[in-house]
Amino acid sequence: MQTTRIVTGHDADGHADFALQAPLTHGTFQHHPGFVVNLVWQTGAQPGIPASPSDPVVAVESVLPQPGGTTAMVVSFPPDSVMSAPHFDPAAAGMEFAQRLPGLAESFDPDGSGFHQTDTMDYGVVLEGEIWLDLDDGRERHLKAGDVVVQLGTRHAWRNRSEQAARMFFVLIGATRG
Repeated sequence: MQTTRIVTGHDADGHADFALQAPLTHGTFQHHPGFVVNLVWQTGAQPGIPASPSDPVVAVESVLPQPGGTTAMVVSFPPDSVMSAPHFDPAAAGMEFAQRLPGLAESFDPDGSGFHQTDTMDYGVVLEGEIWLDLDDGRERHLKAGDVVVQLGTRHAWRNRSEQAARMFFVLIGATRG
């Protein structure tokens, strides 16, 4: 499914206008077939409404927002079976992940388990398909389209045990631990 990002702003007379409109194209990962991450928007610690918006995700230094900042993204998770296919190269997939998702990649456990923990509060909405949210010690929840997760900085992993892609929308809010 092609997603179009539409950003509103103001014209020279101060009237509401459509400032940016384009398909999200960050796209599919070459070394992890079916894994797609589209960064939608990112704000800093003091979000402001710009007079003329420009695309903040063109040159993202870190997918993880600083405290008070936000990152919005759409992620498609392929079935887990993709990673057990003979042609899957975990080292190449890991390098691509690190290159294309700076900041987030460094939060993953080095054992390849998919578990990670970030200093963010995340809102996740399952748009399509089904996915499992794994937490520590075997705790898990099966989520389906329409389910919403509020992830409060816990160590977790996403598992797609079905044979169809699962698509989610996330908003990450940079936070500090109390």
